[in-house]
Amino acid sequence: MDNEALKEFILQRVPEAELAQGTQYLQAIIPAEKTYALLSELKSQPQTSFDYLFCLTGVDWPQHMEVVYHLKSTTLHHMLVVKAKISSRENPEIETVCKLWQTAEFHEREIFDLYGIVFKNHPDLRRLLLTDDWVGYPMRKDYDDPVNMIAY
Repeated sequence: MDNEALKEFILQRVPEAELAQGTQYLQAIIPAEKTYALLSELKSQPQTSFDYLFCLTGVDWPQHMEVVYHLKSTTLHHMLVVKAKISSRENPEIETVCKLWQTAEFHEREIFDLYGIVFKNHPDLRRLLLTDDWVGYPMRKDYDDPVNMIAY
């Protein structure tokens, strides 16, 4: 499936999606509440067959948070980046994709640990890198780090 067909596939399911051709991958920005349904279809439909989640990360923007999914079809050889836009910075949450790609479990734990994004229905959402008594989320721009003193 080429990028034009992927755009059409996404827009049929999420009409408000923002689509752009990046330097490497087609990118789709969609609302967080529509992410799981779209990703589930992208994986299960024969014409898309995105069976490999090869990167999953969080991003802290001044006005919102994002979870970024890099997908690949190992059989059809196309790739896509889906960016789930989370509008609430105070209570960022999104549905887990662990049921779709098992590798997401540790990636989501890392994002939770460093950004504070809650993955609803995650089988084991707890800190991964930091100690249980750590206060705050060090990758967020509003995190106060008195040791490194980096201001945004």
